[in-house]
Amino acid sequence: MTRARSGPVTRRRHKRILKRAKGFVGGRRRLFKAARETLLRAGNYAYRDRRNRKRDMRRLWIIRINAACRMHGISYSRFTNGLKRANIALNRKTLSELAIRDPEAFGQVVELVRAQLQ
Repeated sequence: MTRARSGPVTRRRHKRILKRAKGFVGGRRRLFKAARETLLRAGNYAYRDRRNRKRDMRRLWIIRINAACRMHGISYSRFTNGLKRANIALNRKTLSELAIRDPEAFGQVVELVRAQLQ
C-alpha cells in the first residue's frame, strides 16, 4: 500500500493563509511562517481595536461637544448637567453631529440648557 502524504492539505492550508496575507510587505506576504505569525498578531490588534474604537469615538464626540459649548460660553460639564435637568435625551453622538452640521439647532439646545441652569 502506498504511503498517504498530506501535500494537497498542506498546500490548501498555506494558500489560505497566504491569501489572507495579501497586502503585507516582503516576506510577510510570501513566506508561510512569517505570514501566519503576522496574521495572528493582526487578529489580536483587530480584536483589541474593535473595542478601543468605541472609546475613541466617545472621546471624539465629547471633545466636539465641548468645543461647540465653549463657543456658546458654557462648559461641557455644565451643559450635560443642564441636559439632564431639562430632560433632553440626546446622546453624545447626536449632539456632536448637531454641533457640526447644524450649529443653529445646537445653539437652541444650549439656550434650553441655560434656561434650566438658572
